[in-house]
Amino acid sequence: MVLHDRSSTAGALLGVVAIVFLVGQQLSVLFGLLNFMSVLVDHSGADAWVLSGNLRNVDAGNLISGRYLDRVIGLREVAWAEPILIGNGLFRTPDGSFESVRVVGMRRPRLVGGPWAFAQGNERALLDLESVAVDRLDLEKLGQPLPGTLTEIGGRRVRVAAVTDGARGFQGTLVFASLDKVKDIAGTPPGRYSAILVRFQPGADAEAALARLRAVLPECSVYSTADLSRLTRRYYFTQTGIGGSFGFSTMIGVVIGVVIISLTLYTSVLGRARDFAVMRAIGGRRWDVTVVVVSQTLIITVTGLFVGFLLLSVLLNATGRSAIPSYFPSFVPPILAIVTVAVSLSGSLIALREALRAEPAAVFH
Repeated sequence: MVLHDRSSTAGALLGVVAIVFLVGQQLSVLFGLLNFMSVLVDHSGADAWVLSGNLRNVDAGNLISGRYLDRVIGLREVAWAEPILIGNGLFRTPDGSFESVRVVGMRRPRLVGGPWAFAQGNERALLDLESVAVDRLDLEKLGQPLPGTLTEIGGRRVRVAAVTDGARGFQGTLVFASLDKVKDIAGTPPGRYSAILVRFQPGADAEAALARLRAVLPECSVYSTADLSRLTRRYYFTQTGIGGSFGFSTMIGVVIGVVIISLTLYTSVLGRARDFAVMRAIGGRRWDVTVVVVSQTLIITVTGLFVGFLLLSVLLNATGRSAIPSYFPSFVPPILAIVTVAVSLSGSLIALREALRAEPAAVFH
């Protein structure tokens, strides 16, 4: 039946491919955006973050006092603690126009919270006071500045010394520089920072260390890196409309697939109503008819899964290093495959109902 009724098979196959490809593409963009939301947190190399109180996400904190550094470093569970400063500025492009950027400052020489991958240069370039690093995906937006290019951010002279790879922020273009340079660009008061990054001693109890930090810094928000990443992603997902937008588009993809599968399988069964009647006339049970319809659906679904994931992998490989946010975690394909099989079987229920209504006596009409 699958091989002979090619038009119906192709239609149902298209429905399965639509579910896998459309939903998979939407999920890859969503996870790519989620990575952008917490990119600095996820790549900080710290175990904990100390920020201002009543924090809702990592980008919405107030400045905190540098005196907290002494309290943190004094704890025996702490291996090191480093400040980080995040500000805003206008990047002057080579043609004289301006682009808004977020400048991230790290304390030398450790440069904790700074770039983690480079397309050109390395972290040593940021040891120079005037040096900054921009991401390769933002080069076109910033006017294609070459390494060594002199320009301005916030009216302060800087030199593009390195190009990062994959350091893109959700709220804007990220530019990395030394802590002192960012203070100068953002006009931050002395002794004030955006956050303090903390690394615990090897073998230290992370929960106990976090509790100690909260005890000595009751006026601050103290989060583990994983918790702060989840908090930030959850905030943007629920408060910016991204969750509803992607949820709606994903549901549209599923509905399209269900409608295509249902209609094509229903049409196929209608065209073969006499064949099902013959099955019943020669002793076939309702269960046997069910097995035929379900097997037909599963064959089409498995084939569609293969084609859909193949097309999706081609798309992800093509956009993996582009400006399009694209990331597909390893746990998603099995879940997507299971959901697709369930949706396909649900779509075949209308066709199954029609097949079970076939009467053996119809053969003799």
